[in-house]
Amino acid sequence: MTTGGLGRARGAAGNQSFIRDQMKSFILERGLKAGDPLPNEQELMAQLGVGRHPLREAMKALQAVGIIEIRHGYGTYVGQVTLEALEDGLAFRMSQSMAGDLRDVQNVLEVRQAIEVGLADEVVAHFSAAGFDSLEPIVARMEEKAAAGEYFPDEDWAFHQALYEPLGNALVIDLLSVFWRTFAQVDARLPGARYTPADAAGWHRDLLNTLKTGRPEAFARSMKHHFVGIHTRLDP
Repeated sequence: MTTGGLGRARGAAGNQSFIRDQMKSFILERGLKAGDPLPNEQELMAQLGVGRHPLREAMKALQAVGIIEIRHGYGTYVGQVTLEALEDGLAFRMSQSMAGDLRDVQNVLEVRQAIEVGLADEVVAHFSAAGFDSLEPIVARMEEKAAAGEYFPDEDWAFHQALYEPLGNALVIDLLSVFWRTFAQVDARLPGARYTPADAAGWHRDLLNTLKTGRPEAFARSMKHHFVGIHTRLDP
């Protein structure tokens, strides 16, 4: 589709992938955004040269990954693509991994660590200029809960979200939230002794303290250390 129109299918065998590819190309070439309307079913059937059944099956597949949104009684629109499919797949693989060698659990943790350590320069640069007012109260709440022997999952995610949101990369937040939620589902079932609330609060206080030094290499080391307690539980 080089003209912004919809091509015609050549053979039933390729209809599904053809329709999906043509619809994605149509959206991209027209510069359509989430919420913009798409041609109705009759128009798509005519322009693609396909029947109602293959068209509907292909559209369901596109809807499943968020590329389109079907509003029954209203029409079909460009969707708001999310990482829901990735999250569902990771959660399932991690649950399977719990009964085996924990490899997929380890992999998710390593990817999250790579992202967070890799952003040390950007994080330090931002907070050195903007100050630490958004982080200090979160760590203080962690320490309060830790003193009472309580874990603090909400504050944990709030801290990491506060680190990266100012960087303006929404995909980083989306990916980290997927990794964080999928890991949280299996955390309590991991083998080995779980780190204490005091340990976790200490890791985050250390992260904040090293962030205040303005030294990216120190912050990166603290971020790696933050993951040590979890990695230890995954060691054979």
